[in-house]
Amino acid sequence: MATVLLARHGETTWNRDGRVQGWAPTPLTERGHEQAAALGIHLASDHEVDRVVSSDLRRAQETARYVARETGLDVETDSAWRERDFGCLQGLSVPELFDEHPEYALSQSGAAAATACPDSGESIVDARERVLAGWRQLHATLETGETTVVVAHGGPIRLVLGSLQGYDIVDSILEIDQNNCALNEIHASEPRVVRQNDTDHLSDSLSVDSETVA
Repeated sequence: MATVLLARHGETTWNRDGRVQGWAPTPLTERGHEQAAALGIHLASDHEVDRVVSSDLRRAQETARYVARETGLDVETDSAWRERDFGCLQGLSVPELFDEHPEYALSQSGAAAATACPDSGESIVDARERVLAGWRQLHATLETGETTVVVAHGGPIRLVLGSLQGYDIVDSILEIDQNNCALNEIHASEPRVVRQNDTDHLSDSLSVDSETVA
């Protein structure tokens, strides 16, 4: 049975400041590096990892390097696992996004917000199609008994987990939590989610989450 371990990146400067990241090349904070280091140690000690895949955005790659260092593996990058492109909304604070642009807020506008596309960005529906295509491509390459780690972002991980558990697109984003450097385990043969938003590998000082919009 193949296993996929989805991990969110460590805390970034914009997570800390409550800003919408999208595709911005934001770096990990010191705390984010500590989270990523703990993630790498845990994966190397508790799992026999065969492959490491990462979103090609900076914060995911910085996190994945810790996993690669501890496991002795190279990192494969795949743009399909990028966070949603927020376009002109990138860099706004979370209150600015939802208070000034309620048409993009799922909690206020519901399903209509999932199809709303900011200038030079993509809608949640567009992002979901991209991410799920990436998931299907990954799934098709898995070998029996293989364990693959994918380092990605809160949005893509929610969308994959939601799809596998029968959630609609709104509930996938609003009902599924994803902390920085949390682990999610999928038994790929079915596929079935067997672990979600697990931060037991992080110390208490590292496990409190930052803003999770992006």
